[in-house]
Amino acid sequence: MCGIVGLHLRESSLEPRLGELLTAMLGQVVERGPDSAGVAVYGDPRLSPPGRAVVSLLGVTPTEAEAALPGAVAVAADATTVVHGDTDLLTAIPAALPHATVIGSGPDMAVLKGTGNPVELADAFGLSTVTGWQGVGHTRMATESAVTPEGAHPFSVGPGQCLVHNGSFANHATIRRELRAQGVEFDSENDSEVGARFIAHQLEQGADLEKALRLLCERFDGFYTLLVSTSDSFAVVRDAIACKPALVAETDAWVAMASEYRALDVLPGIENARIFEPEPEEVYVWRR
Repeated sequence: MCGIVGLHLRESSLEPRLGELLTAMLGQVVERGPDSAGVAVYGDPRLSPPGRAVVSLLGVTPTEAEAALPGAVAVAADATTVVHGDTDLLTAIPAALPHATVIGSGPDMAVLKGTGNPVELADAFGLSTVTGWQGVGHTRMATESAVTPEGAHPFSVGPGQCLVHNGSFANHATIRRELRAQGVEFDSENDSEVGARFIAHQLEQGADLEKALRLLCERFDGFYTLLVSTSDSFAVVRDAIACKPALVAETDAWVAMASEYRALDVLPGIENARIFEPEPEEVYVWRR
């Protein structure tokens, strides 16, 4: 049992409140995942300044990052260090910081992860002060891999791409072997990373996000609710049985998704929202 929240803003006047609203949503699903938490936020000028390359890292301090990457600026967020600069950071990091783990990259996005109580982590991230146009969050109750920052969601394995997952993939080991045979590398033994790698691989092969998620439904066995984001998209899909909870609320100002209604009830204008439960194996995509 894990908790998912996500917010895609349509009204720019709400962008200064993105972190405040995402923090409130995350606080309503703590009981679903008390082990660890993570968020991905799009458009915050402190974490991802316009026109700068951005990489989120584990296993390295801001001081180490700035020393190893000349001209880069590093921001601390609990266990995560977010680095931005004018050079190709993703290419430079393996040689400059070989012990670091990349947990997100893209010009507009920062990924923040940690272990412990999600409310305390949100405070350590400084989440309430974040601004931007989109955010996704996850609270984890570990079932099949270690409780570590690396095992926390979101899984971000392509530029600007994130996946958060409630459920489990039964055939993840088989698909992991198939992807590895095609040259795809993995950072953890988490089944959710397999889903994220599968989607990223499909996008690299030319599929759009909707097609990639339809292919996932065809190929993966198990129970799952997924929220997948890119720099311009926000998508939800559930398995054929749809036993993992999910609700979507939509207004002219925003689209939101959560595992429980109470996480939606904190949003402005919820009383006027269209609220629905996503249908099994139907892919829902909203674009910026």
